[in-house]
Amino acid sequence: MFAVVSDIHSNIEALSVVMDDIKKRGIKTIYCLGDVVGYGPNPKECLDLMINKSRWCVLGNHDYAVFYEPTNFNIGAEQASFWSREVLELEENKDIRNLRWSFLGRLPMRRTLKYKIDSNFVTMDFVHASPRRPINEYIFPDDVYNNPLKVRMLFEKVNHICFVGHTHMPGVFLDEPDFYLPNELGDCYPIVNEEKAIINIGSVGQPRDKDNRASYVYVQGNEVHFVRLEYDYETTMKKIYEIDQLDNFHAERLPNGR
Repeated sequence: MFAVVSDIHSNIEALSVVMDDIKKRGIKTIYCLGDVVGYGPNPKECLDLMINKSRWCVLGNHDYAVFYEPTNFNIGAEQASFWSREVLELEENKDIRNLRWSFLGRLPMRRTLKYKIDSNFVTMDFVHASPRRPINEYIFPDDVYNNPLKVRMLFEKVNHICFVGHTHMPGVFLDEPDFYLPNELGDCYPIVNEEKAIINIGSVGQPRDKDNRASYVYVQGNEVHFVRLEYDYETTMKKIYEIDQLDNFHAERLPNGR
């Protein structure tokens, strides 16, 4: 049994609620699909939680932007990356500062897990964006209609199950190709032998599916459960408004989940 979180985006209010829910369910293993930082007001606190609580994390495009350089970012996202970098650099405790930078600098692009279901082992891949381009390729639900060839090519890179984030839109892609929203699945996807799936777990800190609740998944047996949780986004908004280097849009989008 394990949980998967992604796209936290320096939102400690959302992450704290998610971590509390994971603990209440008795889940001890947590994997993170990246974008721990970016957009939001609490990069240090979110990094510290993932450093201490996650089994491992993969590299997201915003993690890359803070550690290296923003690539193909809009102005607001770029400014947030530079501000986050400055905040991390200004940490007075050298050991803590180095630990955070070391964590970001060592994030791999991909992780693979052999997960046992009954007497069989399932291969699970964990990337931030897509199995083809792990850091920055978007897989949108509309791709199954507008670009089915792209989806089929992506599935050529999938062994069985691949967990992704990046778009902040939870749901399950199948290789027909097809896409199912969590509510169409009863918030639970049953892992089936031989059926390949790309599972987007949604975003903890900045949902974009018109649902403002934090999103994550947990896996128990052969079932992937989608979870949505309310959090105090008004506090997060207030913090963003008080930081001149953060675009107000990053606050304004939170109540509407967009």
